[in-house]
Amino acid sequence: MLEALGSTRPLLTVPVFFWSTPMTLSRFVTKNAFRNKRRSILTVLSIAFSLLLLTLMMTIWHAFYLDQGSAESAQRLVVRHRVSLTFALPGYYREKIRAIPGVVSVVPVSWFGGVYKDQKPENFFAQFGTDPDEFFKTFRDISLSEDEIKAWQRDRQGVIVDDFLANKYGWKLGDRIVLQGTIYPVNLELNIRGIFHSNPDNKSVYFNAKYVEEAVSFFKGQAGTFSILAASPSDVSTIASTIDDMFRNSPQPTKSESEKAFGLEFVAMMGNVKAFILSICSAVVFATLLVSANTMAMSIRERTREVAVLKTLGFTRRGVLGLFVSEAVALSLAGGLIGATLGWLAVYGLTHSKQFISFFPMKVTPEIWLLALVTSGIVGLLSSALPSYHASQVNIVDGLRHIG
Repeated sequence: MLEALGSTRPLLTVPVFFWSTPMTLSRFVTKNAFRNKRRSILTVLSIAFSLLLLTLMMTIWHAFYLDQGSAESAQRLVVRHRVSLTFALPGYYREKIRAIPGVVSVVPVSWFGGVYKDQKPENFFAQFGTDPDEFFKTFRDISLSEDEIKAWQRDRQGVIVDDFLANKYGWKLGDRIVLQGTIYPVNLELNIRGIFHSNPDNKSVYFNAKYVEEAVSFFKGQAGTFSILAASPSDVSTIASTIDDMFRNSPQPTKSESEKAFGLEFVAMMGNVKAFILSICSAVVFATLLVSANTMAMSIRERTREVAVLKTLGFTRRGVLGLFVSEAVALSLAGGLIGATLGWLAVYGLTHSKQFISFFPMKVTPEIWLLALVTSGIVGLLSSALPSYHASQVNIVDGLRHIG
């Protein structure tokens, strides 16, 4: 041993062997990372669970606050009663809004809220009364054949349904569905005249609002909301302020906002969702950091003599530091890969289930998946930096004398 310490030749040849063969070095790192298999597997699973939760939170954040939807949705805005959605707007507002510069089309969209079959959650879907003649002028991102559009427009009892719902319930063109009224005292017997596609699936049905107006006297000449298509996204804010100023002093004042902002109002009803998501993400990252740091501290403390031996073979302080940091990053990336992949599978399974309903496009994008992996790698790097640095400073003689 003393002869080896006193010789300079091994110090020059062995490191060259290790660093000139990346496969050997990577295998060395992998074996050391999993030398205590039970502890390493538990650490990987802990990190995987944390990254699974983090991936879900980032997906929700992206759907609520970052995703802008289709290009057409960025040109749409929604007008509702300023006080509450439970109050309707006069139908004649439509013509006044149509006259505003920058407005391409205006269509009433009124929530019906009926019951299909029974009150079970799996049989719930959105139902709207609208104007078939102008609906597709406003909602250009909903695809339906011309023949089906004309069939819907000709039939006062016609309805168009989302293709997801059609597949779920086995609906076909010409089928009749019955919606039992809850808000309005009328049961709608509707004929399926079209099956449309939208991206993402909006899981809704649209029927002629005149059907309800003719059956319910208090709804005649009313509209729950108006959806407006602007000439360009830059016109949305101008049109919104113009509409609200126009009806500010009327008995039914309005609140106009972009389609995205309108959807976020429903999110705001649940409370401060932004703070909730950020707090969960912060807690997840912090907990993952603690788990990884504890594992690396235990692993490195047990290998003090090994560090001394590596240094006798010619490993520099930087080399030892790099080995231990690489092991920690490898463990964290393994957990991150499993967690992010499970997160993608969970979101995919949830959004494709028959019971799931959301007006926001929930999807794990490649950017979210990659960000989860980068986060796990950074956690591994930070958790191992301090114990790895102390290990790299170990004196050869002290390290060989260490017992533990």
